[in-house]
Amino acid sequence: MTRWPLPPPMAEALEQARLAADLGEVPVGAVVVRDGAIIGRGHNRTRIDADPSAHAEVVALRAAAQALGNERLTGCEMFVTLEPCAMCAGAIAHARIARLVYGASDPKGGAVEQGARVFDHPQCLHRPEVVAGLGAAQASELLRGFFEARR
Repeated sequence: MTRWPLPPPMAEALEQARLAADLGEVPVGAVVVRDGAIIGRGHNRTRIDADPSAHAEVVALRAAAQALGNERLTGCEMFVTLEPCAMCAGAIAHARIARLVYGASDPKGGAVEQGARVFDHPQCLHRPEVVAGLGAAQASELLRGFFEARR
């Protein structure tokens, strides 16, 4: 499989995932971008913070909201290495992210194109544009290596 250079936001999301792995967290990373600039970064921190909501997406959304001084991230994009779960998809909708780009699909816990399909529900307040598969091979490799090392 040929690997094309990834756009800088997805490369940074992968770097965030590596940081999570180095800390013993499941390697998922996310960034929020506005006008081409990264305004929020995050990686899984659930164990470190003893916080079940400290998924990479939520950490990045919090940082971006602080940077803008607004909980609405209208016009922003999120790049994340793994398909968001239901909690994170809900947070992405509430933040009004315009475009979600994710790498690897998550058949077990994903809720965008798998499982709950949060954005497809009539109760969903906002539906971002979704682009799946960017950096999927790299994200999958990171996850596979992380879990193989623990078996």
